[in-house]
Amino acid sequence: RDLSHNDITGPIPSTLGNLTSLQAVDLSQNKLNGTLPVELSNLPSLHIFDVSHNLLSGNLPNSRFFDNIPDYFLSDNSGLCSSRKNNSCGAVMPKPIVLNPNSSSNPLSQSTPSSPSSKHHKKIILSVSTLIAIAGGAAIAIGVITVTVLNRRVRSAASHPKPAIALSDDYLSQSPENDASSGKLVMFGKGSPEFSTGGHALLNKDCELGRGGFGAVYKTVLRDGQPVAIKKLTVSSLVKSKDDFERQVKVLSKMRHHNIVTLRGFYWTSSLQLLIYDYLPGGNLHKHLHECTEENTLSWMESNGEPRVGDYGLASLLPMLDRYVLSSKIQSALGYMAPEFACKTVKITEKCDVYGFGVLALEILTGRRPVEYLEDDVVVLCDLVRSALEEGRLEDCMDPRLCGEFAMEEAIPIIKLGLVCTSQVPSNRPDMGEVLSILEVVRSPQDSPGDEMV
Repeated sequence: RDLSHNDITGPIPSTLGNLTSLQAVDLSQNKLNGTLPVELSNLPSLHIFDVSHNLLSGNLPNSRFFDNIPDYFLSDNSGLCSSRKNNSCGAVMPKPIVLNPNSSSNPLSQSTPSSPSSKHHKKIILSVSTLIAIAGGAAIAIGVITVTVLNRRVRSAASHPKPAIALSDDYLSQSPENDASSGKLVMFGKGSPEFSTGGHALLNKDCELGRGGFGAVYKTVLRDGQPVAIKKLTVSSLVKSKDDFERQVKVLSKMRHHNIVTLRGFYWTSSLQLLIYDYLPGGNLHKHLHECTEENTLSWMESNGEPRVGDYGLASLLPMLDRYVLSSKIQSALGYMAPEFACKTVKITEKCDVYGFGVLALEILTGRRPVEYLEDDVVVLCDLVRSALEEGRLEDCMDPRLCGEFAMEEAIPIIKLGLVCTSQVPSNRPDMGEVLSILEVVRSPQDSPGDEMV
């Protein structure tokens, strides 16, 4: 049972620690006070313990269970404190020292009459300040000159466009007079590097399957009869380095999983990059959720019923892109990307994939895009759902095409899971093993006695 939004008061009873088969507890949006009972640390089957939006206080118990619990399940308890929440109980912050830049006196002592040595010190400070001002002016001048030169180069390149791309059967190159910059199509593993339709038809509008955040996708057939999908990257002119591009693509080609679309090959020149994937005849989930007007069918799955993830790992190419000229479609694709991708100093880990899963879970339940661009506003799905949860109106966020034909008691835990997975802090996100355990608990009430779910 879901005990949230019931105005329950008082402390959480320590006797909950005796319920060894307890799997999930949702006590959010109540008026519980007191401390968290350490006895809950001894429950081996407990996966969900949501006490957010209460009046709890005191230190977080020192145990493995409470160390791993997502911060969102503890949020909005102003008196609750711990070292992992960066607000340890009883901490006293030292008063900052404010320095007066116009004063040469010691800020830690009382002012004293000026002396010849202090006057000499002021002269030294004045000379240093003068040098800093001169250096700053020189830096600004150099910056202005650099920007001017770059703008001239850009205008020159725009007025002299490169020759159009001409495609051949097994080579994709520029016009014959520019063979020095031509490139060869590289296929990984087995597969013919030649196309049955001829190169001129590869990027034909009639063969286009669709367009996404990273580029347009076309269908073609290899000489051996194997259909493939060719993704033409719309950010081709922004990729800076051929070596970096090839290195990243070769890493992606080694990823093998039955739920990831396999990368079969690639092609690179400074003006054109292509990625060769397995062709999936069933369409994609985005079209099913946001564009399909037919009856609800799982057409986004593979022909044998297995869903596949496309564009996996393409975000690794983003460090080579100019982030200030991204199109709206690319920005929409960034809706699935963890915020740490925007910081080059942060290590990219599997928690980035957890973030993308959380966005996808919210997208499926709400039927809304990860990022929606309005005339005067930008709506981020994670923020929208999080606000709805805090205001107790989650039902307003559900996909209206579901017509209410779903179990809200199952939808709410999945929405909360999606929000935990999309935490801004990577360490607060669960790993995919924990995600699977939570999903199994959400599904278990249909197959197990009801008293295991509180």
